[in-house]
Amino acid sequence: MEYILMHRTKEIARIELDEFSNIASIYEVYDSKHLPVGTVQKEVVNKRALAKWWSGRSIPASRQGLKEALQELGMTVSQELLDKCYGLSLSDQYWILPKGERITWEAINFFDHSFSEDVGNLLFGHGSASTSMSLVSPDNTSDGQLMKKWKIADGKRILMKGSSKPYYQEALCEVIASRIASRLGINHVEYSVVWENEEPFSLCEDFITRDTELISASHIMNAFKKPNNLSEYEYYIQCAEKLGVVNIRKEVEKMIVLDFIIANEDRHFNNFGLVRNAVTLEWIGAAPIFDCGTSLWYNTQESRIKPLAPSLQGKPFKKTHAEQIHLVKDFSWIDLSALDGFEEEADAIFAQSEYLSDARRNILVNAIRERINLIGELI
Repeated sequence: MEYILMHRTKEIARIELDEFSNIASIYEVYDSKHLPVGTVQKEVVNKRALAKWWSGRSIPASRQGLKEALQELGMTVSQELLDKCYGLSLSDQYWILPKGERITWEAINFFDHSFSEDVGNLLFGHGSASTSMSLVSPDNTSDGQLMKKWKIADGKRILMKGSSKPYYQEALCEVIASRIASRLGINHVEYSVVWENEEPFSLCEDFITRDTELISASHIMNAFKKPNNLSEYEYYIQCAEKLGVVNIRKEVEKMIVLDFIIANEDRHFNNFGLVRNAVTLEWIGAAPIFDCGTSLWYNTQESRIKPLAPSLQGKPFKKTHAEQIHLVKDFSWIDLSALDGFEEEADAIFAQSEYLSDARRNILVNAIRERINLIGELI
C-alpha cells in the first residue's frame, strides 16, 4: 500500500509498505532536508537506511510481554502495529499518510490529542484483544526491552517502565541516577517510582514537545562518513559540532561521569543524542540524560558486586568505565560536596523495595560512595 512519509505537516517521500509494514519501495522524494537523519548519503536517500530507520520504530522483538500481546492481536511481528498508529511517536514528528486519505498531523498527533492505552495494557498483560480496542497508540513505536507504556496524567505524557527479575531494581536505579544528576547539575530527565501489583515502575515525563524531536547518536553518526583516524568518541563530538551544537564535549563528559558513578552497563548509541526543532531543523543541543536503569549492579548477586574493579563494563566509547572516564578532560564543573550524605538518600530509595535485602542495600549504598570517591581521586 502507498503512503506519504510526513514530517509534521511536510510531505517528505512517497513510499510503499508491504504486508508487514516494511518499506518495500521509495517512489519519490519531495523534501530531502526533512528525511530522517542518517538516511541520506551524498544528497540521495538510501533505501536500506530508510527501511532500517522505519523498522527501528517498531517494538523490539525482545520486549517483555510482546510475544503474548501479538498473539492476542493475531499478528506475527511488531512492525504490523506501525501503520495502525500512522507511525506516530512521542519521540519525534514523523508519520505516514495513507494514499488518498485526508488526515492532518494537527488532528492526530499524540502531543495534542489523547490516545488509547489498549496496546499498553495488553503489553502489560492486562485484558485481551477485542474488536472495540484501539490500536492508535504511541506504544506501537516505543523501544527498549523492558515492559513499558505511555499514559497521560494532568495533561502530561508520562512513560511508565518496568523492571526485571530477580531484584526489580531498574526503576529505583533510574530515580537514584536522576538524583545524582540533579545534585551535580547535570541536565537529565527526572524519574519517580510507582508500585503496581507489588512491582516497581519508573515514571518520567516526555522531554520532547510537539515542536521538537530526539535524534539518537546512532543516527547522527550515520549522517557523515567516519574518518579512519577518529575514535567513535571524537567522531560523535565532530558530528555534533558539524551540526552546530555547542558545548557537546562538555555534555558528553558529564554523561560519562554520571555513568561512571552508577556503573551504567548499557549506555548505547540509541539512548543518548541530540534534540532539534522539527519545524526549523535547528539543532537545540544535547538531550537530557535518560535511561539509566541498567546500572548499580541491577541484576548482579551481592557476592559479585565489586565497585572498585577496573573491569567494570562501560559503554559506548570504551569497554570499561576505567578506560572511558579518561576521555573526560575537564572535571572543573564537578562539586563532589554536593553528594555529601547521598548515601542516606539512596538507602531511602532502595528501602522502598521488598526485593532488596538489608545486606544488598548496604552493599549498593557503599558501592555508590566508593564510585564517588574514585571520581574524587581523578579531580
